[in-house]
Amino acid sequence: MEGRMALILADILVVVHLLFVAFVMAGGFLLARWPRLLALQLPAVTWAAYIELSGGICPLTPLENHFRTLGGGSAYSDDFVEHYLLPVLYPENLSMPLQQVLAGLVVLVNLFAYNWAYRARRRKQAE
Repeated sequence: MEGRMALILADILVVVHLLFVAFVMAGGFLLARWPRLLALQLPAVTWAAYIELSGGICPLTPLENHFRTLGGGSAYSDDFVEHYLLPVLYPENLSMPLQQVLAGLVVLVNLFAYNWAYRARRRKQAE
């Protein structure tokens, strides 16, 4: 694989990863309009909470690193959240307690979103 193409694929994976994180955090709010989206959103939330609570690494991270290395770039040793998101959100390194807080945030935001979507659907049906 040509080096430039490998780097482009790595960048595409970063965008996909960011979109996944956005879907996990905000996708629940789409359920008022598209309730069947729950079939995708709930497993995504479950996966994200599992990764954070287990201290695991999403499979997209090693794949991105693989493409970066193939392209002549350098891989990073931490996970996606720590490498891309935490420097923006938090000044310190990712720790297990912080990952637990992030997992809790994922769950709480989505419980709120599900409740909001449920109530919005009920109101719409009552009209």
